[in-house]
Amino acid sequence: MLSEKEIYDRLNEVFRDVFDDDEIEVEADTTADDIEDWDSLAHINLISAVEEEFGIRFKMGEVSTMEDVGEMVDIIKDRCLE
Repeated sequence: MLSEKEIYDRLNEVFRDVFDDDEIEVEADTTADDIEDWDSLAHINLISAVEEEFGIRFKMGEVSTMEDVGEMVDIIKDRCLE
């Protein structure tokens, strides 16, 4: 089972790769408004990269209602327990 810290560490790497920015540090309350290039296309790339990193699939409803990174982490935790 992954710890929350491990999930955030891995998510930071994914975000840095997707947005090509080594300075990104995501937290539970990080949203698209906090990252300059996070638009709808980047969101699709990000979701795909996160799914690949963690070997999970988000449901369409989750993708459209996810409001911040904390919600993403909660879903990852749930999926990694299955």
